[in-house]
Amino acid sequence: MDRKEARFRAERALLVGVELAGMTELDSDLSELESLAESAGAIVVGSCSQRRRMPSPSMFVGTGKAEEIKELADELEADVVIFDDDLSPAQLRNLEKVSDRRVLDRSELIMDIFASRARTSQAKLQVELAQLEYALPRLRRMWSHLSRIEGGIGTRGPGEKQLETDRRLIQSRITELKDRLMKIRRRRERQVESRGNAFTVSLVGYTNVGKSTLLNRVTEGGAVVADRLFMTLDTCSREWDLGDGLKTILSDTVGFIRKLPHHLISSFHATLEEARHADLLLHVIDASHPNLTEQVEAVDRVMKDLGVGDRPCIQVLNKVDQLPDGEHLDDLLTRYPETIPVSAQTGKGLGELKEAVRSRVLERYVQAEFLVEPGNGKLFSFLHNRGVITASSTEEDGKAFFRVMLSPADLAAANRLVG
Repeated sequence: MDRKEARFRAERALLVGVELAGMTELDSDLSELESLAESAGAIVVGSCSQRRRMPSPSMFVGTGKAEEIKELADELEADVVIFDDDLSPAQLRNLEKVSDRRVLDRSELIMDIFASRARTSQAKLQVELAQLEYALPRLRRMWSHLSRIEGGIGTRGPGEKQLETDRRLIQSRITELKDRLMKIRRRRERQVESRGNAFTVSLVGYTNVGKSTLLNRVTEGGAVVADRLFMTLDTCSREWDLGDGLKTILSDTVGFIRKLPHHLISSFHATLEEARHADLLLHVIDASHPNLTEQVEAVDRVMKDLGVGDRPCIQVLNKVDQLPDGEHLDDLLTRYPETIPVSAQTGKGLGELKEAVRSRVLERYVQAEFLVEPGNGKLFSFLHNRGVITASSTEEDGKAFFRVMLSPADLAAANRLVG
């Protein structure tokens, strides 16, 4: 750990939640915000909350509560105050004046975690875009040189304030990032299309439910696994052998979370392209999480926002090995009768999951029989590469017999190679 990271990890955080009318239990629970803060490297020293019918336009919380937050932060020697909601630029400025310390909202915290997890150039571009789109309306709060007027050699002009120059620079950079990410997205679309009729499966789910562990367990692996939020920001695709020559492409995706900022979803469209084009989604659920139902609903909302809410989907109840007893599992299976209980850690239930996916893949295939002439190497190679051969033999006249499963498009292509 370098010095910069060590200093960052030493930051002491006070968490603040506001329970508004109509909120769910998960919305008012600060345990997830605590996990996010710890994932960002903060030391959580305390928390407080307030019930309100609606947020205060000036500080989100009431004036009295803001003073109370200041006193509690002083008492706990907190370096930063973190809210579990998105705050307007004015609310952030006013809260920082009252509390006399930095104030972060939920989006800023999540983006900070994303920035620390980004490894590939694509992920870094996506994080930078999200941060700039967030920062643009907040420049007055974030930058100290707001009132300076340009006038030095080479800068003289109409007297534009530095703030306006900064805005133009950020807008220009946002446009550039969007163009670069659009090219990446188009390239990703071409990669997906180049797979032809290959059946694709994409893992989706709340963050830290075990998607990467599941991918590593059923394939040759390679996905980074850790008990931390948002460990996966880039798509990881691997071939999944379903047996008897049947294979599919399995992809991991970034985890979802409640109140996921919309500009983050927009920024990560290139990464989520796999889920948008997948033939089948595996919605992985953490069976051991106390707020399982709310997490499932949050994922369903995000998938709907992405336009994949109507995709064929199998719910996978992961981490069943962490349940206290069989009664808890029976209760979950009663509430979610279509789910497949598994443990990516121990391997329990993965055979049933493979069979369920295999049956979905086979629904796309038709069975056909071919007699291949000895010299027809193209057809011979095509059937082996694109089909699932269920029976084969060599006839007396030297022809090769194949009973094979093919997609309708591949069947038409194979028939063209017969002659």
